Amino acid sequence: MNILSNFVKEYNDKYLEKAVEYEKGLVGEIKKVRDALLDPKFLPSLQLKHILDKQIRRARYPMEVAITGQFSSGKSTFLNALLSRNILPTGITPVTSKVNFINYGDEYKLKITYYSGAQEYAAIDAIADFTDQRQDEMKDIKYLTLYAPMDILKDISFVDTPGLNSQSQSDTDTTRKVLKDVGGIIWLTLIDNAGKMSEAEVLEEYMEHFKNKSLCVLNQKDKFSQEQIDTTTKYVSEKFSKYFSQVTPISAKMALESRAHHQDVLIQDKQDILLKNIKNALGGNIASIAKDLDKYYKEVEDINNLDTSNNDKMLEESNIKDVLDFIENTIRPQAAESKEFAIKKDLKSICDILSKEYETIIAVYDSLSEILKDAEEDILEAFENIHKTYSKELFSIYNSLESIMEKMAHETYKSIKKQKAHRYEEKSGFLSKDNFEKIEYETYWIDSDNVYKNLFYDDQTIDKLFKRTIKDLKQIELETDEAYRNVYRNIKQRVHRWQEPYELIKKHREIASDAEFSATRHFAAKVYENVLRTYHRAILENISALRKKFAYFNGALSYSYIQTTQATIAHFEQQIAESVHLYESEPTKFTVYHPREDEILTKLKANFGFEKIEDFLTSKRNYLFKIIQYSKNQYLDLNSDRIEFVESKKLQYIQKIEDIKSIKSKI
Repeated sequence: MNILSNFVKEYNDKYLEKAVEYEKGLVGEIKKVRDALLDPKFLPSLQLKHILDKQIRRARYPMEVAITGQFSSGKSTFLNALLSRNILPTGITPVTSKVNFINYGDEYKLKITYYSGAQEYAAIDAIADFTDQRQDEMKDIKYLTLYAPMDILKDISFVDTPGLNSQSQSDTDTTRKVLKDVGGIIWLTLIDNAGKMSEAEVLEEYMEHFKNKSLCVLNQKDKFSQEQIDTTTKYVSEKFSKYFSQVTPISAKMALESRAHHQDVLIQDKQDILLKNIKNALGGNIASIAKDLDKYYKEVEDINNLDTSNNDKMLEESNIKDVLDFIENTIRPQAAESKEFAIKKDLKSICDILSKEYETIIAVYDSLSEILKDAEEDILEAFENIHKTYSKELFSIYNSLESIMEKMAHETYKSIKKQKAHRYEEKSGFLSKDNFEKIEYETYWIDSDNVYKNLFYDDQTIDKLFKRTIKDLKQIELETDEAYRNVYRNIKQRVHRWQEPYELIKKHREIASDAEFSATRHFAAKVYENVLRTYHRAILENISALRKKFAYFNGALSYSYIQTTQATIAHFEQQIAESVHLYESEPTKFTVYHPREDEILTKLKANFGFEKIEDFLTSKRNYLFKIIQYSKNQYLDLNSDRIEFVESKKLQYIQKIEDIKSIKSKI
């Protein structure tokens, strides 16, 4: 039983598709969309995978709160207070020249990211070397990321920005972009500077659309009386109500001092020192680790015994708690909602981009279909023009041949000569039985030598006429052949004009499928095999049929016209001989036959097979008409088939667009 159970389990694990269970929340929703868009049927690009993975990282990334304001408003000091550590450098000039991201990390470190894409790490103590606007070397730095092992940074990423009245316009532009993207904004200003015209202008330019996520913090409240603080707070709340949800006066200095000396912070500092010492001592002196532990426990005990009442009072007076409450109760819910909205909007935008790229591919096939459809009228007209043009030429050939026949008939007729002949007629009477009377009469003979001499031997008149006609017919064959090839060239030129740009077609957006566009380029490159070869083969087939007909006709014209003339003369000589026999038998009833010219012409044509030639050249449904009709019908069938083939190439992309729309509708 165990063997059977294991077999069933292995089979199920290998062959039965399991439904994927996604975690609840935004990350789970993104993963579901990602897996759907990365389905192999879409032949997804690496860029698409990367951007979808980026959305997952973005969803997991802590909310961002930007600290901004005019320079010398104490931004770095305020941020140090929020972090409970004196980490960021401060100064009287606009020190922060680069955007600083303060993120959670297992240890303190600084990452420098350059515009070139290069990155390097440095000790956190070196941050001042990379943030001072007074340093010309800072122009190559794009932004800084400070990592610190602080619990507050697990949920919040702070963004320290250059002041909006920074010495660098590029830094000011960077700050403007940051304000748009972050979940919350803390505008820091000095109480004695709040509400001044210069600040009002900056707020109007940069902060007009961010009220719901913005807090105005009035710094350095410790320098003013409560009455002055209340008056300024009320004034700013009213004057700048369209920029801020709340105005809070604080003392960043008091907040930093009180939070930096909070028992938990002090103990955490001691823990950090202890862990650093233990890490350095590992593999070394165990006694040293024990000594460090004893020192740590003694210091923690001293910290726990500290009188913190004054520190707690300072913390309360600093009013920093109101800032933290605003972040927690106002910014966080809105940031989460805003982030979810933004990510879902981006996911929908990704779907739209993919659909648009598929529409680009569909347009490639659509344009080819339109070319094939639009060509129909011109191609049918081209076939019809072949019939019209060369039917006239063939009629001229017919006239030439008939003229030759007439000349041959006329020359034969002219060579019919009279000659004397006698017949004997029995006389009736009493005295003379068996008495016959000799009676003279005229009969006819055809001077065939004269006919051959005049038509064939002296100047080879008929031979020349036939050769000229055959040459003219060959020329018509060549021109008809070329006209058919031009029909194909017409189709080919249209398709090649379509082909040229699409052989090099590229995706417009990086996330689109490389494989799909490669397949489209391949289709365009192989358009002869995919489309044109069908028309080419048909045209060659039509030309072959024409050549066979011309070969038959050439054979008919090459038939010995001397033998035809001989047969015609022999026929009429026989007719004359038979008429003479009848005439001599019954002279009162019969006459000697004299061939007429039209009879000679008719017999010549009959012996020459002229009826078939006439039908071949001049009838309404002659060979050219039949081949043209066949060519047109064949072309229409082939064109319909190729259009249907091209249209079928679109169906897979239309279905993929529908699938992507379905994915988008569930976001």
